[in-house]
Amino acid sequence: MPRVAVLNMEGVQVGEIDLSDSVFGIEPNKSVVHEAVVMQLASLRRGTHSVKTRAEVRGGGRKPWRQKGTGRARAGTIRSPLWRKGGIIFGPQPRDYSYSIPKKKRRLAIKSVLSAKVSEGDLIVLDRLAFAAPKTKEMIKVLNNLKVEGKAAVVTADGSGYVQESARNIPGIKPLLADGINVYDLLNHDKLILTREAVARIEEVWG
Repeated sequence: MPRVAVLNMEGVQVGEIDLSDSVFGIEPNKSVVHEAVVMQLASLRRGTHSVKTRAEVRGGGRKPWRQKGTGRARAGTIRSPLWRKGGIIFGPQPRDYSYSIPKKKRRLAIKSVLSAKVSEGDLIVLDRLAFAAPKTKEMIKVLNNLKVEGKAAVVTADGSGYVQESARNIPGIKPLLADGINVYDLLNHDKLILTREAVARIEEVWG
């Protein structure tokens, strides 16, 4: 059972916490994590690309020359895909790129990333994280106390305590709710900061 230190907002250790083996202590499955990331990035694609077919391109309403007798190839429109400024054959059209992988794979991917964060020492657990008012500089002070450098995901159990408002304007800091963690955001940030309540909620949901 993984055991990590619990820090306060000043960066001082105030205890330890035992993490669930089924969530934070499994052997990471890299191939499933890759599948989950590709699926998530595919769902973010807008898919609004579009080209005009010969039916949509402007012009070409008149037959350019008569069918026979000119010595040239027969042609019915100057907007044929064979012509310059003609329509596009099999070009990209608006589509939805999103797809789904099995629920068991999604769960395994999340638990693999959480376990990797623990084994690599990139998980920080706080006893509490809350502010009296939305203050970005207070959140920066907490990050400095924790010696967090680079990108970090800050996960809380709920939206109270002004954590979301205090962290969202800091470059490289991603505030998340425990119910909204995802593989891409966890992988895209060097450190993962959890509150005690967030740990309990994650173990409840993913355990």
